[in-house]
Amino acid sequence: MQKLNTFKLPPNFRGRSGIVVQLWWLVQAVFFSPSPQILYGWRRFLLRLFGAKIGKGVIIRPTVRTTYPWKVSIGDYSWIGDDVVLYSLGEINIGKNVVISQKSYICTGSHDYTKENFEIYSEPIVIEEECWLATDVYVAPNVTIGKGTVVGARSSVFNDLPAGKICIGSPAKVFKDRLSSIT
Repeated sequence: MQKLNTFKLPPNFRGRSGIVVQLWWLVQAVFFSPSPQILYGWRRFLLRLFGAKIGKGVIIRPTVRTTYPWKVSIGDYSWIGDDVVLYSLGEINIGKNVVISQKSYICTGSHDYTKENFEIYSEPIVIEEECWLATDVYVAPNVTIGKGTVVGARSSVFNDLPAGKICIGSPAKVFKDRLSSIT
């Protein structure tokens, strides 16, 4: 069982000082979240100001929540939908032309329930180019979603998914191939 009074955050776990973390949370609450829907450039600017690597033409909705922007990379022309959480305790790498639909939760961290001190850890998440995560998808730490894969609504991704597939369920499993185009 856990003894939470023995919990300690690992050194430099956040990747920036506590002051920078608090400043980001303040900027997110005061300038990012209340910004009008069409001010995508403004939100890209704020994320970049705090160290995020954001490509050109990226659409980020004002209700997106990012824990530590300096651990986030988003490729050109990707869309991050309403109420998406980028829980970036670890690195989140999102490729070009990716859609992460509303209410999805990209989670790079958790706790080790086998340790009495309930040790926290982080692992990266990679979402390769041309993926679409439909509404309310959960992605667990240490997962890679292969290029062009679609993850169905309300699916939970606990393991890597191959490229070019449609995956559904909890846990998400390959359902069928994704067709690149119809000629």
